[in-house]
Amino acid sequence: MTASPVPKALTFPRSLKWLAAALIAPLVLAVLFILVFGWNWLRAPIERMALEKTGRVLAINGDMRVVLGWPRPRIRANAVTFANPLWTQEKQMLAADAVEITLDLTQLLQRKLVFPELRLERPVVFLEQGTAGRQSWLLDQQQQDPSARIQIDRLTLDQGQLGYDDAAQKTSIRAELASLAPTPGSTADTGLTFSAQGRYKGQTFKAQGTGGPVLALRDDSTPYPLNIDASVGHTRVRAEGSVTSLLKFTAVDLSLALSGDNLAQLYPLLGIAFPATRSFVTTGHLRHSGNDWHYEKFSGRIGSSDIAGSLEVKTGGLRPALTAELTSSLLDLADLGPLIGSRPGSVQAAKKAAEQLPVGSAPTAGATPARVRVLPDLPFNTDRWNSVDAEVSLRAKALKRDKELPLEDLVAHLSLQGGVLTLNPLNFGLAGGELNMVITLDGRSDPIKAHAKVRARKILLSKLFPGVELNQNSIGQINGEFNLTGKGNSVGRMLASADGKVGLVVSGGEISKLMMEKAGLHLWEILQLSLSGDRLIKLRCAVADFEVKNGKMQTDALVLDTQVTTLIGRGNVDLAQERIDLTFNQKTKQTSPLALRSPIYMRGSFAKPEVGVDKGRVAVRALGAIALGLVNPFLTLLPLIDAGPGQDSDCRQLVRDARAMPRPSSQKNK
Repeated sequence: MTASPVPKALTFPRSLKWLAAALIAPLVLAVLFILVFGWNWLRAPIERMALEKTGRVLAINGDMRVVLGWPRPRIRANAVTFANPLWTQEKQMLAADAVEITLDLTQLLQRKLVFPELRLERPVVFLEQGTAGRQSWLLDQQQQDPSARIQIDRLTLDQGQLGYDDAAQKTSIRAELASLAPTPGSTADTGLTFSAQGRYKGQTFKAQGTGGPVLALRDDSTPYPLNIDASVGHTRVRAEGSVTSLLKFTAVDLSLALSGDNLAQLYPLLGIAFPATRSFVTTGHLRHSGNDWHYEKFSGRIGSSDIAGSLEVKTGGLRPALTAELTSSLLDLADLGPLIGSRPGSVQAAKKAAEQLPVGSAPTAGATPARVRVLPDLPFNTDRWNSVDAEVSLRAKALKRDKELPLEDLVAHLSLQGGVLTLNPLNFGLAGGELNMVITLDGRSDPIKAHAKVRARKILLSKLFPGVELNQNSIGQINGEFNLTGKGNSVGRMLASADGKVGLVVSGGEISKLMMEKAGLHLWEILQLSLSGDRLIKLRCAVADFEVKNGKMQTDALVLDTQVTTLIGRGNVDLAQERIDLTFNQKTKQTSPLALRSPIYMRGSFAKPEVGVDKGRVAVRALGAIALGLVNPFLTLLPLIDAGPGQDSDCRQLVRDARAMPRPSSQKNK
């Protein structure tokens, strides 16, 4: 066998050796430099670069340490401060015992500063929003470039203080955060607790709660657990669940409870106009995904009314679009007052104030005291109507109300589109019948342009005035229609300027005879019926026809015709001054041996209407009876006998005659 040849040594060209040495030598020197001097040599270059780019001082007063890795090295620096711009109230934006960041080098190559993870130990952070769009957390020289910010995906705090100021929004909040103690036998972070106080948009702000150990600011994949109890002004919010991405709110899944003095106070919080209400409390489930927000299966109360349903808000359009389906088992009508601009207790206050006025007194035109007004006079806030488009349906199965107001149930649909509010339908069950309304308020004009069309159908006369005992046997049905237009920023001002027609008709039915004998001032018949008991008589017809001009309802026809008496009325109702001035003349159809013939007057304010007779005329008749009685006792009754026409009248002719009657001179001059 022959021996194998020994291979020759592998040799490299001299040029390659020098190239390798040139490449490796800096790395070796850098490693040696770091081993000898550490990473602290980076502090000065980083501080200079921060000052050049931002115009603000970054100070690293402690040691630095770097854990290399691609593409995300980790950097830790101790005793770090970073200054706020000169225009801010606080000197430092950040002061921390230690700052540890994970840097995304791939984003840095694209000139984007991204920290996938940031950990702050005992930080004190102050952020401020200034004028002209300046924000202290933007890193350009003028703090106005939205792209000049650090993107932080996940933030971890052990304990610290946070502050935020925005003078233009009247907002100043200070918060404290601390890590929760780990559970026994575990070293893992269990979360953090926080508390905050200050002012938010001019209202007192307080909050406290707990959350996960890592703040998922931009993490779109990991829900962040959150439990919070906060109050803004008189509104309280309690929530428990999770939020995905705390800055963008990519998804929300929370059990949510809201309570407060007025739903309208949610506007500064949500930027969506809600109607004025009494105090409220609701509990439900809040979900959010994409552009949709859902407050599902909530229940609670508004004032004394129960409320339940679901609410949805879609964002991304010209305005948020709100849709709601609401139900109430028992709706207190007093709780609807703030929705139409009625002051709490205004009607009761007006009645009480009116009772203190002398009988027959009337305030001069234009000087009606606000305290005795009945019609709602609080203005609508149309500035907020453009904040949202809304479609809201409400169904109330039963209504809580005064016995004098026989409303039974409610079906309503509210539409708010582009500042125009429409209620169609707005239907009430009323005294066994229906009151159907369509109301439009055009908030695009100032004052508001209003149009109301109201139809009354099959309303029972006996139930319409339940407080009048003499009317309980009446069974006629009322039908009618109101068609009014007006201008004003409150219901009261709209009615004060209203034009249109008001008409009510009762055809057929029966009515209390005792009530009609009293209306005719037939004393003998009143005595008889009081002893023997009331009975029903035929109601042939009743018509109330008013022409409305500039807030004054002037009678075209006002007639009530029965078997025993016909009442024909004239006069007006002044909606601006809230005054009534009506006169009714009786035409008896049966001879009455004892009657006091006199017009019946209905006068006074809405708060204190008064019904009476012409006392002078009654006195003259009584004196005449006494004088005749001195001549012959049997002649005493002659002035008190009402012979009557003795026959029924044609209802159509009555209406024609009523319309043809000349108006009293006092009315012509008004």
